[in-house]
Amino acid sequence: MNAPETVAAEAVPHHDDERFMRLALALGRRGLGNTWPNPAVGAVIVKDGVVVGRGWTQAGGRPHAETEALRRAKRAAHGATLYVTLEPCSHQGKTPPCADAVIKAGIARVVSALEDPNPEVAGQGYARLREKGIAVETGLLAEEAARAHAGHLTRIRANRPHVTLKLAISADGKAGLPGRKPVAITGEEARDRVFQMRAQNDAILIGIGTVLSDNPQLTCRLPGMYERSPVRVLLDARLRVPLSLSLVSTARDTPTWVFASRKASPMAEEVLVHKGCKVFRVDDTADRLDLEEVLTVLSGESISRLMVEGGPTVAAAFVAADLVDEAALIHSPRTIGEGIAPLEGMALDALTGRLQAGESETVGADTVQWYARTS
Repeated sequence: MNAPETVAAEAVPHHDDERFMRLALALGRRGLGNTWPNPAVGAVIVKDGVVVGRGWTQAGGRPHAETEALRRAKRAAHGATLYVTLEPCSHQGKTPPCADAVIKAGIARVVSALEDPNPEVAGQGYARLREKGIAVETGLLAEEAARAHAGHLTRIRANRPHVTLKLAISADGKAGLPGRKPVAITGEEARDRVFQMRAQNDAILIGIGTVLSDNPQLTCRLPGMYERSPVRVLLDARLRVPLSLSLVSTARDTPTWVFASRKASPMAEEVLVHKGCKVFRVDDTADRLDLEEVLTVLSGESISRLMVEGGPTVAAAFVAADLVDEAALIHSPRTIGEGIAPLEGMALDALTGRLQAGESETVGADTVQWYARTS
């Protein structure tokens, strides 16, 4: 590919850089949960202080954000500045390198929030741009970009998805009725917020206990969002999920992946596969599946953002294994009285004590308090 002649960087005041990068970050978030196996990147092209092109990673990971923005900008991209939330790729995958497209379009300056840790990129995209005379500036709003790309970063660096644990907690600190009977803890607005959270994750995980007691659908039941429902992941060591329940009966509509012990019945697996489920075998101890192996398998399947919505047993297992990167605690003003705790066998601060409290949201009568790892 021949490089265009070098052009002078257009005069966008640098004090506007943050504003345009925030726009790129907002655009990138549109793709969360919908772009795997690729990260959800946002891109904005600016010339003479005017946005001439914008893009975000499309469903399934292609086209990439940069090429979408370039397509919209057309000839106006020549001499412009590109703001992008992650380093432009430099390797040939299922699409040509974005760095080459940026060069061909005549972009004069690239402002990037974050270097891509993917070994196939890892600074090589920046190097290719600089070789062609393009001014490259990095690190703007890097912390915000790292949060937006947490799934991609965790998958590359730790070979597992970024894990968000969601818990609904009553005013008296309960997560359900005795005997694990389900009860509505939060209001309708909070349930709608959970649907939005699901749509921003690649997969959602629960245990067999929750399936047997609640028969959940685990979909995004908001207008226009059903197709954004994530992959449903079920931990079922002995493959005892009834075929009549929603996860199995709708497996051909919304992907359902079941993790089982290596000792579970081959015949039960065959029946589930026939119903449209995908079955994975991992190690277990006394019917407790190896969660680290589960996450490694999910990473190998390109899952980078996992939401855990299981009951107290599954939640406690993830906390005990120190596999929770982020938590959304939905606090309700309702009281339950006698009931079960959110984390089986441990206090709630076993989770909150490891994470740093972040922003909170008021959702109807309920409050969502976010927590995240600090390192």
